[in-house]
Amino acid sequence: MEWSDEGIILGLRRHGEANAIVELMTAAHGRHLGLVRGGGSRRQAAALQPGNGVSVVWRARLDEHLGAFALEVTTPRAARLMAHAHSAFALSHIGSLLRLLPERDPHPALHAALEAVVGHLDEARLTGMIIARLELMMLAELGFGLDLESCAATGGRNDLLYVSPKSGRAVSRDAGEPWRAQLLQLPFFLISEVAEPPSRDDVEAAFDLTGYFLARRVFEPRGLALPDARASLLASLRRTAS
Repeated sequence: MEWSDEGIILGLRRHGEANAIVELMTAAHGRHLGLVRGGGSRRQAAALQPGNGVSVVWRARLDEHLGAFALEVTTPRAARLMAHAHSAFALSHIGSLLRLLPERDPHPALHAALEAVVGHLDEARLTGMIIARLELMMLAELGFGLDLESCAATGGRNDLLYVSPKSGRAVSRDAGEPWRAQLLQLPFFLISEVAEPPSRDDVEAAFDLTGYFLARRVFEPRGLALPDARASLLASLRRTAS
C-alpha cells in the first residue's frame, strides 16, 4: 500500500530510541499517523515540528497498519509560530480539536482552511478571529453545525445578532430582544467577511458562542473538558491586546 499527499504536522511522539510517530492532517487522507524512521534524532527534530507543511509518502504492507512516512518539509513555519505564546497555544488547541475526528477520515475543506489558518497564527490581531471561525467549522465537520443563515423566528437574513443556545439557530435583533439575556451573541465576523480585525469584545463573544456548543455537543458527551490550550490561548490574546 502506498499513497502521496500534502499535510500539516499536528504532533509527534518518540517511538523507541531513534524513531517517532508523527501525526498529520492531510488533504486527501484526513488525520493520519505514521512512523518516521530516525524521527527521534536531533537532525530531524527541527523538521518534525507542529505547524510545518510537508509532502508525504505513506507506505505499509496492509491498509490497516500504522505504516511509515517519508516526509519533506515544504512550508517551514514552526519556528515562527513557536516564537509567540498565542500561536503556540493556538497550534496545541487546533491539534486537540482535530483529534476529535476519526483517524483517516478525509476532510479536504478542513485541511484547506487549516492551511490558511496556520499561515496567519503569528499575527495576534487575527488569531482570535481565525480560530473562532475554525471552531465553527469544526462543529459542522463533526455534525453539529450551527444554522446562521437566517433568523429562527422570522426567516429573515438581516440584522442577525443572536444565537439560540437550544437550537443553534441565528436570531435577529428585533426577534431576540425580549430574550436577549438568554441568547448568545453572534459577532458579525462569524457570518461575513470584515474589513478590519474584530474588537476584543467581539472575539470574546465568538469564543463564548463556539465554546458553548463545543462543550455541550462535542466534549461533554465524550466525558471531556474543553482543552486547556484554549483557555491559555484566550489568556494570551488578552495580554497581547492590553
